[in-house]
Amino acid sequence: MSAPVTIHRLVTAKSDPGHTEMRTDTAPELEAGEILLKVDSFSLTANNITYAAFGDAMQYWNFFPTGEDGFGHMPVWGFADVVASRTRGIEVGERFYGYFPIASHILMRPGRISPRGFYDVSEHRLDLVSAYNQYGRCSADEVYRPDREAFQALFRPLFVTAYMLADYLADNDWFGARQLLISSASSKTAYGTAFCLQGEDGLTVTGLTSARNRAFVEALGCYDSCALYDDIEQLDASIPTTYVDFAGDVALRARIHHHFGPALAHDCVVGAAHNAPFVKPLDMPGPAPKFFFAPEQIAKRNKDWGPDTFNARFSAAQERFFEQVSAANPVWMTVKTGQGFDAAQAVIRTLADTGGDPSSGHMIELG
Repeated sequence: MSAPVTIHRLVTAKSDPGHTEMRTDTAPELEAGEILLKVDSFSLTANNITYAAFGDAMQYWNFFPTGEDGFGHMPVWGFADVVASRTRGIEVGERFYGYFPIASHILMRPGRISPRGFYDVSEHRLDLVSAYNQYGRCSADEVYRPDREAFQALFRPLFVTAYMLADYLADNDWFGARQLLISSASSKTAYGTAFCLQGEDGLTVTGLTSARNRAFVEALGCYDSCALYDDIEQLDASIPTTYVDFAGDVALRARIHHHFGPALAHDCVVGAAHNAPFVKPLDMPGPAPKFFFAPEQIAKRNKDWGPDTFNARFSAAQERFFEQVSAANPVWMTVKTGQGFDAAQAVIRTLADTGGDPSSGHMIELG
């Protein structure tokens, strides 16, 4: 680098994912084998609040250490451009999609470089989940389109979870259930899962939601039925049911366990839509909650099918989903774009406090 580069970073209070603060420092000189990327744009969804809520339990804070007690970097999905490179095979000007901190720049050490992209093999990331260390070249991504970057940033990380969750449930024959009960049905990952499950014979997918979001969920058209949280006790408790939990609500889980009792076949914990931390099972009937971790199912399918077949199947499903989102009437999502760190702070505070508006997708441009 010909001149020192100032890095602006947004850090998050671990005790309150809605509280963020700015930090400024100077990028070190690049060493051989390193690159410097300038973060251009990224999405913000309730999923990012989940990363913060599970930051310690799932090691999300460890990807981009801050060196500060009590503060971490909330990970986001987006796009960055290489502005300096001392790595053979990575050129200045290349654009990559992946997992970044909310920062103006990020230093990385690429490894396993291929035509598709690279993995960040910085020492502190070697023992972390490899799926989050992978960065894709936009020029080699068959699904990438410059005019659809917002869809990719907003939906791809969620759709990966949705696609793998649907595959995991099918792979286990729904755990013997004939009904899937999905909480936070208005969330993007939840309805992405329902989209992937459409057409499964003998299976009913029921979305649980609030009165406020009922019309939105029903208009999606990817659930077989919709039920309000207040009406759980009116559901048929004789149907073998698997609960898919996107809400992380302890009281809701207890109600479902007590209502369905022996008919509850499986309790699958996926996330916490409203910043509720995952807790140990309560004294309640039925199976103990089990956390779903998408990278484990990805690893299984890479082994079962091979990486090329897995990538082809996922890309085809993602393309179908993007086409549906693009053509949906009424509109599934309106993209709202904010400029700079101030906009990011405002969106994060709203998502942490309210979960956000399911019909809105937030993109932040740092420019």
